[in-house]
This record gives sequence, C-alpha cells and structure tokens, in this order.
Amino acid sequence: MAEEFEAQLKDFVTEFKEHISTDNGEWTIKGFIDIFKNIYTISADTKIISKILEIHLFPKIMEFARKYGYKIVLAEHQNYYPDISFVKADDERIKFAVDFKTTYRNPQKPFLCNGFTLGSHGKYFEDRASTKNIQYPYRSYTGHFCLGIIYNRVDAR
Repeated sequence: MAEEFEAQLKDFVTEFKEHISTDNGEWTIKGFIDIFKNIYTISADTKIISKILEIHLFPKIMEFARKYGYKIVLAEHQNYYPDISFVKADDERIKFAVDFKTTYRNPQKPFLCNGFTLGSHGKYFEDRASTKNIQYPYRSYTGHFCLGIIYNRVDAR
C-alpha cells in the first residue's frame, strides 16, 4: 500500500511546477494584497516563502486526495507532525504522513541546497504509540513521506 501511495504521489507532484510557475520559471504568486488593494511583494524570508508555497499547492493536494480516495487531516498545531495526514476514505486504518520541507539552492554551488530542517521528531519518534506533538500515533501511519521543495532565490537588489 505504501509503495502505491508513493508512486501516486511522485506522479502527481510533476504537476506542481506548472501550477506554481510560468513556462519561463517565474512564480505565479508575486505578493500579497490587503483589503485596501495595497500590494506587498514576497520577502526572502524562508518561513514566508514556505507557507506561501504550501497554501498555493493546497488545491493540488486536495485534487490528489479526491482522485485517490483520501480525506485530508491537517496538523492541529503548528508544531505537530505531519503537515498533512492522508486518511483512506473507505478504510481509516490506512494513513500516510506527508510533511512539507522547503529550502533554496546555494547560489555559490547551485547543485547544493541550504539544507532542510527536520523538526523536533520528539517523543513520538521513540515511543511510536505517543500522541504528543503528532496528529496520530507514529505507528498508526502506513507510510511517512517528505515533500521537498527546492527553489532559487533571486537577489532583490
């Protein structure tokens, strides 16, 4: 079951690039707009960029869940693992953990990235029945996946 989910997810993420960027590689989201129609460009802050990418990809994630018969359960708290739990609609014992990780390429060595933070992986990592800082007990997941997003930073000067 985990291999099937992995194959479906790998196939599906190929659609992400065209969803978040143009043919020449520019992001489709350029900033924020407030109720007064003021426009704010995206900063280089990696936390902001990460959250924007997650929000922008969410409709595609929903599409994936519908296509393959999953319900989505979002992490109840910011520090919970995983970001998204995919729960099989017709058999709730089947769950997959998907965590988003974003980083940028090293401009001096484009074949390297800045690195990914893996989070706390606290008590639930040692005690697989623990429910502390995790949506469901770690051992209840059929598989654990990380969706890594690597992007190029552009100098704003």
